Amino acid sequence: DGTLAHIVDDPSQAYAHEHSVAALGRLGGVLGQIAIVTGRPVRQALELGGFVGRPGFEKLIICGQYGAERWHADAGHVGSPDRPEAIVKLAALLPGWLAERGADHVRLEDKGLALAIHTRGIDPGLLDTLAGPLRELAGELGLGVEPGRQVIELRAQGMDKGQAMRALVAETGARQVIFAGDDLGDLPAFDAVDELRRDGVAGLLIVSASTEQDALVSRADVVLDGPDEVATWLEALADEF
Repeated sequence: DGTLAHIVDDPSQAYAHEHSVAALGRLGGVLGQIAIVTGRPVRQALELGGFVGRPGFEKLIICGQYGAERWHADAGHVGSPDRPEAIVKLAALLPGWLAERGADHVRLEDKGLALAIHTRGIDPGLLDTLAGPLRELAGELGLGVEPGRQVIELRAQGMDKGQAMRALVAETGARQVIFAGDDLGDLPAFDAVDELRRDGVAGLLIVSASTEQDALVSRADVVLDGPDEVATWLEALADEF
């Protein structure tokens, strides 16, 4: 969401930009590896992306839930750890916890390995009020906090997009990488690409920019105006081949 898809009020309707998917399909046959590194569960990314069965995605890898899940197109199964006990506890107490704070009207998303509190289209200012208490709650349960664009996610610690990126490069032996992102959860991947550059791997960082979050803009080599311009950039890249 925010890079390959427009962010919408209902996350279940955030379908991938058709022009981006088409361009990535064209690139799939000429690039060494295409991978989607996302905070979404793999099954959601597959449903919203429409990648299965399309030419060019035969080698696609999806690293879901910040890399805790893995899916390879040639294998077709999702590798995922068990649901952490801390998430089980959080799922049981969070609805009541939110109600006590007058926030039971937010949209609560259960990702299996994480729970996300969405306020887009509901009450955007509420996140500022909830952020501190949610961090305290996460600390009590030993969970990490992933802030985003009108969303806060509580999830198990130990994996991030940077680790997922480094693992992909190690597996593929890539000599150059391009990473595009739009939100705070992408910062570890930006850090990883900078580290890879220092190790001799060529890297290009792209931000899908928005008025909601500018933390990546100063770090990026290419600044694009949201998912529409990302799609245009990918199409231009595909045209080069």
